[in-house]
Amino acid sequence: MFRLINLKCFASVAVWILSILIQCTPAVAEYPDRPIRLIVPFPPGAGTDATARLLANALSTQIKQSIVVENKAGGGGSIGAQAVVDAPADGYTLFFATTGTLAFNPHLYSKLKYNPLSDFTPIAGVASFPNVLVVSPTLPVKSVAEFIALAKSKPSQLTYGSSGTGSSSHLAVILFESLTDSSFTHVPYKGTTPALTDLLGGRIDFMIDNITTHAGLAKQGKVVALGLSGTSTSSMLPGVLPLSKLGVPSYDMVLWYAIMGPLGLSADHVNFLSDQLKTIVNQTKFKAALEVLGNDSMYMSPKELDGFIKLEHRKWGEIVKRSGVKPE
Repeated sequence: MFRLINLKCFASVAVWILSILIQCTPAVAEYPDRPIRLIVPFPPGAGTDATARLLANALSTQIKQSIVVENKAGGGGSIGAQAVVDAPADGYTLFFATTGTLAFNPHLYSKLKYNPLSDFTPIAGVASFPNVLVVSPTLPVKSVAEFIALAKSKPSQLTYGSSGTGSSSHLAVILFESLTDSSFTHVPYKGTTPALTDLLGGRIDFMIDNITTHAGLAKQGKVVALGLSGTSTSSMLPGVLPLSKLGVPSYDMVLWYAIMGPLGLSADHVNFLSDQLKTIVNQTKFKAALEVLGNDSMYMSPKELDGFIKLEHRKWGEIVKRSGVKPE
């Protein structure tokens, strides 16, 4: 009897100790349990920043956690990219990546410290947008065919502006030249605004630049929009067709935004974030908000995004090489 009582006492004590241990063991926090940083590699107020903040607000609402947008500009976006590479892979630092940071920069900057193909974890593609070929109203052309014919009749005499050597507005024309066997004179500027000022003033002939910048001006007749760089139309300029359907069949330049994490981000975090972003990007309300900014929704899974970035990296490496631009 004494032995039975002892056993019962032992069992009771064991249960009591176990309950204390369970109560004292810290609970495993569900991700995310604190604010997430979304690093944007360009200054506040630009198109990239506006799109990033739109997405951050939507994601914050979706996961019921703060998404803090942090602008780290400089080096064509490379400073922001490097900040993500150096961050811990804990799911609390994300990167609002662009075509420039992952596809252009590796071929433009010889001292770039990060490798876009091996230093990040792909999470999701979220949006894309085209450039648009716009010409000064003083130029005697009303179509892509007339523009190409004029260019070939005046080799290297037509001038175009860009937001800087190696920018998307520069490389867009390099691609156009190679596909149309034409040549132009490049006038690089320190940003889009001074280039646009000279285009409106008739001091340069054309640009292939961000549709958001030029759509309103085209509607006002201050520039003439001839064709889009992507392969589909845009609600911002519904009457303008893609260059690929206007005599330049192989022209395809779609700029894009993607969410990346530091290398080594766990599969659980990647899948969670990618699923949340897929839901957001496919929402009708979010799509409409993107269109106001000149973007189209473009969801890509982590695997799809990884393959896409590799293709874009190779494509733009060849175009940069063809341009003759030397890495800085």
